[in-house]
Amino acid sequence: MWWKTIGEQRYATSKELLICADGGGSNGSRTRARKFYLQELADEIGLNITVCHYPPGTSKWNKIEHRMFSFISMNWKGKPLVSYKTIINLIGGTKTKKGLTIEAKLDRKEYIKGIQISDKELNGINLVQHEENPKWNYSIKTN
Repeated sequence: MWWKTIGEQRYATSKELLICADGGGSNGSRTRARKFYLQELADEIGLNITVCHYPPGTSKWNKIEHRMFSFISMNWKGKPLVSYKTIINLIGGTKTKKGLTIEAKLDRKEYIKGIQISDKELNGINLVQHEENPKWNYSIKTN
């Protein structure tokens, strides 16, 4: 995975990973699978992971959404989105005056739906809820 190689080079001395996430869908703060797979990631990369979810209804605070999606929408405004190729090209062709560029590619991987995380698997997660807004803020420590 290219991102892992780049991450190891740029952040070799990092001790922790911070993830800011919206609170809906698969990003939800209550999903078992998200926490389970973050535990696997933490153990694989050897870093503790802190997750801070935006409270419900506040995705407008998401800096990436503000910097990115408005420009993507302007770029494909009025253009028929007739194929994946069209969409990927329009997203990838988005640039701002300040130099923001966006890379996009189609993920053709098939993902398994309906994976259930058991109580035993959930209990194996080294989860530490934060004092401040513990529903939305927690850390997953390496095992």
